[in-house]
Amino acid sequence: MLSRYNPIDLERILRTTVAEPPFPPIENRAAWDELRTHLGETRVREAIRTAEHDASDPVPPLPATLFLEYQRTGQREGFQIPRSRRREMLSSLTIAECLESSGRFLDAALDVAWAICEESSWALPAHQIELTDIDRPVIDLGAAMTALELAEFDHLLGGKLDPLARKRISDEVDRRCFTPYLTRHDFWWLYNTENRRVNNWTAVCNAGVVGAALYLEKDPARLAAMIAKCARSMDDYLETFDPDGGSSEGPGYWSYGFGYYTVVAHLLAERTGGAVEFLDGELFRKTARYPLATVLSRGLYVNFSDCDRRVGFSAPHLAFLSRRLDVPELMPLAREQPADRRENTLAWALRSLFWRPADEPAGESRPARHDWFSGLQWMVARYDPADPSALVLAAKGGHNAEMHNQNDVGNVIVHVGEESLIADVGRGRYTKAYFGPTRYEHFVNASTGHSIPLPNACAQPPGAEYRAEVLEHATGPDRDALELELKSAFPAEADLESLVRRVVLRRDVPKGAVEITDTVRFASNAGTFQSRFTTFAEVEIDADSVVLRGENAALRLSFDAAVVEPRLETEKNVDLSEGPGDVNIVVFELKTPAREATVALTVAPL
Repeated sequence: MLSRYNPIDLERILRTTVAEPPFPPIENRAAWDELRTHLGETRVREAIRTAEHDASDPVPPLPATLFLEYQRTGQREGFQIPRSRRREMLSSLTIAECLESSGRFLDAALDVAWAICEESSWALPAHQIELTDIDRPVIDLGAAMTALELAEFDHLLGGKLDPLARKRISDEVDRRCFTPYLTRHDFWWLYNTENRRVNNWTAVCNAGVVGAALYLEKDPARLAAMIAKCARSMDDYLETFDPDGGSSEGPGYWSYGFGYYTVVAHLLAERTGGAVEFLDGELFRKTARYPLATVLSRGLYVNFSDCDRRVGFSAPHLAFLSRRLDVPELMPLAREQPADRRENTLAWALRSLFWRPADEPAGESRPARHDWFSGLQWMVARYDPADPSALVLAAKGGHNAEMHNQNDVGNVIVHVGEESLIADVGRGRYTKAYFGPTRYEHFVNASTGHSIPLPNACAQPPGAEYRAEVLEHATGPDRDALELELKSAFPAEADLESLVRRVVLRRDVPKGAVEITDTVRFASNAGTFQSRFTTFAEVEIDADSVVLRGENAALRLSFDAAVVEPRLETEKNVDLSEGPGDVNIVVFELKTPAREATVALTVAPL
């Protein structure tokens, strides 16, 4: 798709196109004064106050011992928090200076930029581990984003800086990013290979490096080579989306990865007068709608894989996509994002000013009654999309080698009253162990930490061969259904001849209902079987039903007491991304081993 852009044509375009800057530098007072008027004095004063505070703070130190914390203890926060603080300061000071143009934030901004240039590595310790080899820079998410932030700092304030300071920025970005990007092929995120598939890193790293080059690189031939390499790499990134625009990484990483893809697409179009266009085609409109297709209720999204239960999107990103791709339903979602959200990088702080949502009221965002991602095997079914408290069912097939994979083939979420009462517990706190050899021993990544069956006490292993087969997907006014064969998601010792999970959202009963039916047939002997469901709700077990009570709503799970025995298990102090917490698991277990059995549950709001 994008590989059609070759260095010969790109160099010709770059040499013959006279481009306007994508954002106005500080010298363009008319543009910045107009922006001040649009923002209003309240928001401008807030930006100035933040910068005043940041200007009075010292630049946080980043000693080698902090860098080594990840290697020694597996913890990220000790280094990443002060490192992020530096970039947050650079952002606020730069924006305030552009808004005010008084010069009082210039030195403080320069000090932060200089400190960043002095860092031994822009790569995060979790992506590099050992102390820095100056002669072999690592391009990771952190390095690429830093390159773009310094390039945009230079673009905005460069006319006010000492020329040698600007040269220092350009030299550091070249040494750490441009030269290794052009001359090396050992960055795993560049292309799909036999050993590893690309993910959000591909978009972020390419966008950071090539976005910076569009500001700083003066040689058209060199810039053309970088853009061509980016185009080839981004083709592999685009292959991660299914034909319906879905991403197995979930809405959080959609926002991160596709956000930076959008950043570089815009910069390329501006630099080439529209001759290079990375957002042409229906796939991009479908991909842009992904947040709308995965919404459960306001702020809460389908969170399969490494995704938090609550997701915040970048309002400027949604607003830009709404305008650029003519997806008007994204604008209300952009306006719903928290108005006080502080963008902690210069790239997004800048775009929050110039890509901000429309001022006029745009109504409320409303999802469809039914969404289906055929490549991912995800279904999202809503009882009444107009009612944010109404019942929602999300279910997935897929396989166990997805991006940011968790072993969760057959997983379900049941959401009502604006909370998930049958929940995907989300991602764990990112540590060295979380992405290491013991990843699937972590509760949130193991299949036993999801709402899926457990045949013969066998959990799902990781690997693309452990997958679901869609037997039926149907949608209609009264019901939506997904039927999956899960036999191949389990190891041979599970002794499965068949394991079919059928989930149905019914609209033909008041408030709706969800039916979950697991039908198991063992190959050689009678086996044990559990249908398991994870929840943060309080659990009440009765003779023929289980009630899940949340903060806003409750669900009744009705079952056949002659077939299964319910019980409650609790996993204590799960290391979740938001902090340690207890997770309840409601287990419906066959009363006696059987060669064939059906566990049928009806889940209804109370």
